[in-house]
Amino acid sequence: MTRFLVLGGAHLDRRATLTGQTRPGASNPGRWYEEPGGGAFNAAQNLARLGNEVQMVSVRGGDQAGETVAQAAEAAGIDDMAQVFLDRATPSYSAILENNGDLLIGVADMDLYDHFSLRQLSRRSIRKAITNSDHLLCDANLPQETLAALADRAASARKTLAAIAISPAKIVRLADLLSHLSILFMNEAEAVTLSGDDTPSGWPNRMRAAGLQSAVITRGAAPIIGFDGDGIFHIEPPAVEDVADVTGAGDALAAATLNALGRGMPLRQAARAGIAAASITVRCSTATSADLSAEAVETNMALVPQPVVLS
Repeated sequence: MTRFLVLGGAHLDRRATLTGQTRPGASNPGRWYEEPGGGAFNAAQNLARLGNEVQMVSVRGGDQAGETVAQAAEAAGIDDMAQVFLDRATPSYSAILENNGDLLIGVADMDLYDHFSLRQLSRRSIRKAITNSDHLLCDANLPQETLAALADRAASARKTLAAIAISPAKIVRLADLLSHLSILFMNEAEAVTLSGDDTPSGWPNRMRAAGLQSAVITRGAAPIIGFDGDGIFHIEPPAVEDVADVTGAGDALAAATLNALGRGMPLRQAARAGIAAASITVRCSTATSADLSAEAVETNMALVPQPVVLS
């Protein structure tokens, strides 16, 4: 069993899905849904469903939303190591989705993550968790100085550190740490921000020049772009006809890719497992799918084409 320590966002997700055609500047009919979420938390749930031992470090408030997150962590089998601020509100993310599941606009109320300070990493329990883990995963919800300190701790403990970009606004927090990351997961908009280049063919070389060892870049229905020390590759994601909600697809891809890497699979094949997990996730209306399992990922990998190696 692989042991993952996950550090980052664990908060309340609120999503409204419009039931008709989008009408900007007007009242739109739709449905609201709430569930615990966050890039790191979604990935942690998926890692646990794939049979890994998972510990999670985050911050939350002493409110009902925080209790909801705590209960979800326990139900998922995650060892919850959160710091609770009793006088503050748990972070939240509110999104408006069009009737095809695409994101229209999102609002992130994440100020509490600024309190995930260097002192958090100095807690004895977290130092021990870093030592005992096989791999570390963080997201860019953490403050930049905390991410830098985490990278140093990981290097000192000789642990791999993977990261999820979260958003174009937050990926810049990782820009000075690229050489410390074993892999970075991001989408197209985040890749443009990080590389300063809006041409997909230019992303790998620009990121490599900045020190990044490997990455997986999702592009919606377009082929993902991946690279590592063995070269650059594309993988065409299979068409999914019954998309319910794209929320959490990237987190599922990151978790399943890391799960496969932890079991010795090369990145270009591990990314196929990630795509398979994402295709399972988008079929459900929640950010993580109860149908996700190692067996389901293996079955769905048969539908994912082999990578096209570019270099």
